[in-house]
Amino acid sequence: MFPDLRTLLARASPLRSGDQLAGIAAGSAAERAAAQYALADLPLAAILNQPPIPYENDEVTRLILDGHDPGSFAPVAAMTVGAFREFLLAAEPAALVALRPGLTPEMVAAVSKIMRLQDLIAVAAKCRVTTRFRNTIGLPGRLSVRLQPNHPVDDPRGVAASTLDGLLLGAGDAVIGVNPATDSVENTVLLLEMLDQVRSRYEIPTQTCVLAHVTTTLRCIERRAPVDLVFQSIGGTEAVNRSFGVSLALLAEAQDAAQSLKRGTVGQDVMYFETGQGSALSANAHHGVDQQTIEARAYAVARAFSPLLVNSVVGFIGPEYLYDGKQITRAGLEDHFCGKLLGLPMGVDVCYTNHAEADQDDMDGLLTLLGVAGVTYVMDVPGADDVMLSYQSTSFHDALYVRAALGLKPAPEFCAWLERMGIGDPAAGGRIPDGLSPALIGLG
Repeated sequence: MFPDLRTLLARASPLRSGDQLAGIAAGSAAERAAAQYALADLPLAAILNQPPIPYENDEVTRLILDGHDPGSFAPVAAMTVGAFREFLLAAEPAALVALRPGLTPEMVAAVSKIMRLQDLIAVAAKCRVTTRFRNTIGLPGRLSVRLQPNHPVDDPRGVAASTLDGLLLGAGDAVIGVNPATDSVENTVLLLEMLDQVRSRYEIPTQTCVLAHVTTTLRCIERRAPVDLVFQSIGGTEAVNRSFGVSLALLAEAQDAAQSLKRGTVGQDVMYFETGQGSALSANAHHGVDQQTIEARAYAVARAFSPLLVNSVVGFIGPEYLYDGKQITRAGLEDHFCGKLLGLPMGVDVCYTNHAEADQDDMDGLLTLLGVAGVTYVMDVPGADDVMLSYQSTSFHDALYVRAALGLKPAPEFCAWLERMGIGDPAAGGRIPDGLSPALIGLG
C-alpha cells in the first residue's frame, strides 16, 4: 500500500494544503490513519537505512548520515516509531540530551506524525537548549523575544523608533533583528551601525542583526561593519538551499568570518537561521517528500553550525502550504518539537498572511501553547502588523501577556538590564511597570 518510506511519511502527515498541492497527501482520513498505523510499526533503524533523498544526490542527506552517532542511537535502535513515542513521553530530560546525536530528522519527523498536540508540547517542554552571545538564551523559566523593527523603506529613524518602543516593553533579548527592504551592502552597513549605536549607547546585553543574504553580510564583515550575527534562510535539501543562493560550504565560511570578529561577551554562537514548511515545494526542490519532513531536515543543516537562534516562520509562506489556523497551529508545534529534540534553540514566528483562513485568535492560541511547550523565543512586531513584509505576527504586548500568564522572564542579563534602566520588574516576569502602558493594567 505504501511502496517506500517517502510515500509512507507523506501519507501519514496530518492534513496540510502544501502536501495536497504537491499531490502526495493521503487521499482520505482512512488512508492517513492506515499510514500512521504502519508508520508506528516501522523500526527506527529502517528509517536510518532508507533516506528519502539519495545520499549521492544531496549534500543535506550526506550531512545527516555522515554525522549520525551510532552510540547515541543505541538506546532506541531496536524501537519502532510507536515505541519511540512512548519512550519520549517517559524519558527524563538528560536522556533526551544524550540521544540528540543519534537522531536523524526523518526519525523525529516520523514520530511527530503520530503524536497529538499534547505529546508534542510535553516532550518539547523537557528539551532545553542554551546558547550564548551577549546574553544567555534558553534557560528554564525564560522566554526571549526577537524585536523586529522593520520599516518599508529602511528609514533608520523609523527603525530606531520601533526599536526603542520594543525595548521599553521588554522585547529584544533574543536579538534586535531587521529585515531590510533593500539587500545592499551600503544599506545593510547603515542599519548595522545605527543598531550598534543604540545597543552601545544604552549598554544593552543583546545582539543585533540585519537579515540580509549571507553573501551581503560577508561583504559587510570585509568592511569591518559591526556584525554580531550572520542570518540566512535555509531548507532541507541541497536544491532548496541552492535556490536561496547558499551551500554548506558558504555557511561554514560565514560562520568562520563572524567568529573571527569575537564580538560576543558570554559566547560565540553567531549564526541565525530561519526556516518554514513549504519553502522546498515553492522552489520545486522537495523531491516528492512531504513538507514537514523537509522542514525537519533543515534543522540538521542548522544543527551543524551551532546557531544562537533558529526559528520557523510557520504561517508566513501562505495558505497554499498551511491553509488555516488549525494547520498553522499543528505545524508550529511540530516545528518546535522537531527542532528542540534535535538540539536547536528553537523559536517560532507565530504568524499568518492576510489571505490565510486565520486570525489573531489563532495566534493567541498558538503563542500560549508554544509558551507552555518551552519555546525559546518568539517575534515581536509593532502592533503585530509588519508594515514591510505585510503579514501578521505577534506584538510587544503579546510577549508581555505570555510571560505574565506563564511566569516567564527574559534572558537573565537582559532582565537585569531592564531593572537597572528602571524599565523591568524581574519579580513580575520582566514586565514594565503598569503605569507606563495602559494596556498592561490588569495583567497579574
